[in-house]
Amino acid sequence: MEVNEVLKWDGLAAPLRRPVMVVALTGWFDAAGVATSALEHLIEHNAPEIAAVIDADPFYDFTQIRPEVRLDDNDERVIDWPSNNVMALRFPEFSRDIVVISGVEPHTRWHTFVRCVVAAYTRLGCEAIVTVGASADAIPHTRTPSVVGSTVDPQLARSLGLSRPSYQGMTGVIGVMQTEFEREELPAISLRVGVPHYLGNAQHPQASAALLRQLEHVLGVPTRHSELDEDIERWRSLHDDAVSEDDRALNYVKMLELQFDRHTEATMTSGDDLAAEFEKFLDENRPD
Repeated sequence: MEVNEVLKWDGLAAPLRRPVMVVALTGWFDAAGVATSALEHLIEHNAPEIAAVIDADPFYDFTQIRPEVRLDDNDERVIDWPSNNVMALRFPEFSRDIVVISGVEPHTRWHTFVRCVVAAYTRLGCEAIVTVGASADAIPHTRTPSVVGSTVDPQLARSLGLSRPSYQGMTGVIGVMQTEFEREELPAISLRVGVPHYLGNAQHPQASAALLRQLEHVLGVPTRHSELDEDIERWRSLHDDAVSEDDRALNYVKMLELQFDRHTEATMTSGDDLAAEFEKFLDENRPD
């Protein structure tokens, strides 16, 4: 299947300014929907333009992820299919714009899907890609989770203080995407936040806010992460209530707090330096 058969372009009113692509997909690399929730918050608080749409039909088993039916404002029945829109967010008061893909990990034809993302990256003139994800981790819900970054690009790793990915094992489309960008020698960063494994699939807006805060530091554009504070307090209270009902759970959280406070991950440079270093890296590697 060819990319031009499934990647449908809508066009933009004007070219983007030095865009960076940011991608999150539900599924393997998005525990409790934390990463996609972060990007949806970013989209909702800006004025997104749809640059392209990746057709859902070739990529999904609709018995696993079913479309939803609803009534629109005119009481007409509408079917909402799993979507992967390529959206442009403009930040005229800052140095760059953002291209966002926040969608659903496909069930099949992963190579074609990844080629669609690479095609959108190239056509829109993106200078780098940042994938964001979340995974279950042994961390307490009472602390702000750390965000870990990695890249295979040695210059980018030195500039931002990132590590080289060392994970081996089963992966998702995001992992395939990162490998493809490495093969194409395109700058790519992976950001991952941990979520407390003992709370299952409960919502974790604190982890989403941590991802948004790190994106703001790296990209130098506002993410309005502080607007999640009310949700963070509400869910913190719910998490506290859930843990308080079990003495073993309370003791376990206290143990995690001690470990977290002693060994807080410090795998990235300070937030104040990240945007400047990222900008410098992109300047030095622009073809013009």
